[in-house]
Amino acid sequence: MKIIETNALTRRFGDLIACNNLTIAVEQGEIFGLLGPNGAGKTTVIKMLTTLLPPTSGNASVAGYDIVHHASDVRRVIGYVPQLLSADGTLTGYENLLIFAKLYDIPHRERKQRIHEVLSFMDLEDESNRLVRNYSGGMIRRLEIAQSMLNRPRVLFLDEPTIGLDPLARRAVGDLITDLRDNYGATIFMTTHLMEEADLLCDRVAIMHLGKVAALGSPAELKSAIGKEGTTLEDVFVHFAGSKLESEGDYRDYRETQRTRRTARRLG
Repeated sequence: MKIIETNALTRRFGDLIACNNLTIAVEQGEIFGLLGPNGAGKTTVIKMLTTLLPPTSGNASVAGYDIVHHASDVRRVIGYVPQLLSADGTLTGYENLLIFAKLYDIPHRERKQRIHEVLSFMDLEDESNRLVRNYSGGMIRRLEIAQSMLNRPRVLFLDEPTIGLDPLARRAVGDLITDLRDNYGATIFMTTHLMEEADLLCDRVAIMHLGKVAALGSPAELKSAIGKEGTTLEDVFVHFAGSKLESEGDYRDYRETQRTRRTARRLG
């Protein structure tokens, strides 16, 4: 069953086409990776699918709801973890979750149970009364994913979920992503710049370049298509997206680099 579908989805910023006629379908229960260099259009795609940015043309649906005409229904069935920190360091983990429970309009009688449910799943129960500014980077990411899971989403969007994390924390978050699919029933739509991570976690990936999908398939299929023994997903990435971005993308590259480094500093 297709839970995300896009048809010629396009987003322009003036003369720049950030997303150009994107047509993809994601199956329910998949971990789907959207890969590409900075400026390729990945975050623009996520912002459209999460109703934060309207498309210029084309259409898309999430869990059967049109992202433009039924945006409120889309927001009820998704969770979203952006690159930038969404947790408040001056509050405890529990307080952060309580605020999100109110924002999701979870009934008062269910809030405590939902919060304890996600704290347990994320292994954060013992840390729930500590200020988030004292959390490690990995704990912050787990808390942010917990926030996004409070409304029990059918689709979880993760924009570079392991950015700025050390190898142990990356492994823990990677294991968590698989658990969310296997034990929580969520479909995962994620971006990452780590090809080993995408190869390990994703059932299928799409490689974007200059706003278009340059390749789509399982990591094994894409590596096989290159036709060389020992090909890695990084080799596939370079093959399809290794050329220099057009000059129109340079400023967006600069801004994305700023955001990436700022997030890495705050998580580190």
